[in-house]
Parts: sequence; C-alpha cells; structure tokens
Amino acid sequence: MTSFIISLPAASAGAATQYDYLLSSDDNSEARCASAPLALLPLPPDRQSDVVVLLPMQTLSWHQVQLPRGSLARGLTAERGASRLRAILDGLLEDRLLDEPAQLHLALQPQPVADVPVWVVACDKAWLTSHLQALAAAGFSASRIVPEFTPEALVHRIYVVGDEQHPMLVGGRLLLSPLTASAVSLQTDSSASNGPPEVIAEPAVVGQAENLFKRPVTLQQHAQRLLQAAQTSWNLAQFDLANANREQAWAQAAQAMGSLLRAPQWRAARLAMVVLVLANLVGLNAWALREQAALQAKRLAVRSVLSSTFPKIPVVVDAPLQMAREVAVLQRASGVASGTDLEAMLASLGAQLAVTQTVTAIDYGSQELRAKAPAISAAEQARVALALKQQGLVATWDGAQWVLEPGARP
Repeated sequence: MTSFIISLPAASAGAATQYDYLLSSDDNSEARCASAPLALLPLPPDRQSDVVVLLPMQTLSWHQVQLPRGSLARGLTAERGASRLRAILDGLLEDRLLDEPAQLHLALQPQPVADVPVWVVACDKAWLTSHLQALAAAGFSASRIVPEFTPEALVHRIYVVGDEQHPMLVGGRLLLSPLTASAVSLQTDSSASNGPPEVIAEPAVVGQAENLFKRPVTLQQHAQRLLQAAQTSWNLAQFDLANANREQAWAQAAQAMGSLLRAPQWRAARLAMVVLVLANLVGLNAWALREQAALQAKRLAVRSVLSSTFPKIPVVVDAPLQMAREVAVLQRASGVASGTDLEAMLASLGAQLAVTQTVTAIDYGSQELRAKAPAISAAEQARVALALKQQGLVATWDGAQWVLEPGARP
C-alpha cells in the first residue's frame, strides 16, 4: 500500500505555504521526497493510500503525567470516557501549559496505563485544525497524525536536522535547540551515565555535527527520517480529532455511494446489480413456492391416510394426533395395551422422575393422568416434559401435580 506522508509547516495554512511530502510505495526509503504548496501536492496513485500527517518538533510540547486509577476507559466505554479523560488531562496540565487547555490539542502515548507516568503531547488546536481542513479540502484525508520525534526515538539518540544556516539539535527529553557547542555539551553531559548517545545527522549538517561532537555521526536522509516517524505506533488523532475523522469517513462513504448511484461510468455496474437482485428475488420466490407445494402434498397424504383408515372421522384437524387417538381406542377394544393406558403413562412418567420424587396420588380418566408429586425446579420440569414428548405424551406441571395427555410424537 502506498504511504503519503505530509509534514506540516510551523506557519499557518495558506495558499503559498510549503509542505514537505514523501510518496512511498511499500515503505520504500528511496521514495520521492519534495516540497510544494498545497495546490501542487501530487495526489496518491490510489484511494487506498495511507495519508500520514507529521507534526514538526517545534510545534509540540511534551509532558509526563500520572493518570489516576480508573481514568482510562476501555472497550465500549472508551468513547464515552474520552471527554472525562480530557477533563482530567486539562486539570493535570493546567499549571504546566503556557496557553489555556481549551486552545490546545492533547494526545496520549500509545497504550497508556494508569498509575504509571505517561507522555502527553500538546499543540495549538487552531493551527492543527486549519491545516487538516485545508488538506481535506484538497483531497487529503489524514488516516493518522504522528509526531516528528517520539520519546522512544530519543532514548539513546541525538538528531541534528535542518540546513547549514539553521542547524537544530533534538536531544533527550524531547528538547529542541540550535546546534551550538553549549547545546552539545549539555546533551552529552545529560546522557553520560548511559554511555555516549548515537548522533544521527542529515546530509546538510553532517560536517557541523562531526565538528561539535568530535566523532563520526550516522548519516540519515530527510526522507528516511520522515518514513521512520510515520512507522511509529503513535497517533495523535484523539478526542475531538477522533470524532472529526469518524465523521469525515462517513461523509466520504456517503460521497462514494452517491457516486456509485449517479456517476455515468457506474451505469453498467448499477444495471448488473439490479439484474442480480431481481434474479435472486425470482429464484427465492420460486424455491419458496416449490417447498410450500411439497409441504402441502405431504399434509394431503397424511390426511388421505387418516380418512381412508378411519372413514368415520368427519373433520380432519390434526391428522397425526387424531390417528394416534383412534389407534389407542382400537388397542383398548382389542385388549392390547397402548401408550395412553394408565400403566403405560405411569411407567413413562416414573422412568423420567428422580428417585427422590415419589408420586403420592393418582387420578386417571379419559386418557388423562394426574399424578401428585413433590415440586421440582423449572429446569427439571422442562427436561421431563421434553423426554415425555419424545414418547408421544404431553406433560405439564400444574401446581403440585403432573398432568399427562396423549399427543403426537415430534
């Protein structure tokens, strides 16, 4: 997938504002890197491009805070707890920020944990919003917002960036300062306990960095640094910007759907979709009619068997049940025991009841058995009723007794 990285300038958004950008395919570090006004930025080659907006170091301020327990909502409650978390951050940073918290955009480090110091990054909300709106109007919808440098990148490294006229040093604890001998001495002394840090410099300032640090430095192209920043797990699109990105995604989806419904180039696809839907509807209706006809034929066959076997039955309501009752009558008339006799019903009920549930009274008449027994749980009642149903008996628990009647087998 193509990555399109746009580095925001520290200046406000405008027609003449220059944007550094990197167009990379499959994270290729040799991708083209250039600078251009917003109107001349090249469009990504496909709609699936990952547009990453990079915030320069000088526009950010970094702070470490310890969040109270329970302030980080997870899962389905994360969105509702975002406003509460933002209010907590405003309270924790109120005395550390130069501007009012309401004028700043705040974002937490990836996977923050309460009761442990976490990083919070702040930047001017109006500046960031104006650039994001300008990019969106030009057709660049940001999928992620990342910082130019992260705390993890500066643990054992010092970066020297910029040009020969304005070399800048980025060191430990996210400090940005002009490249001077005193700044180099300060950064070297602060990291002396962990050994000399690795110095990484861009080509334009390699010579100055080697002269001041008195040792060789690692060369890194500007494009490589942009790509490295875009590959971090940081995403500053949080709180208000997260909601804005979601709304923008819905708007883009609605726009794409409108294009699919109205654009001339999609006419053939629309016709094919209509034909496909109609074909499926016709097929489903034909299949339903066929199944309904087969079911009706089976019902007629059962009714025909009942009418031919027992012609004295004038009206057929429930053929399986009526046939079971007539067969039971014939069995009793011939002296053969049937499943609806007292003995058969008692045997079927006794086989399903627990040993502790003893029948205390029996009443039988008109193929209906009432057997008093101690109460059992609803789950046990359902189990007994289901087991007796498999034997062609309808069993219900009526207060303090079982009621069994003949019924069709399922």
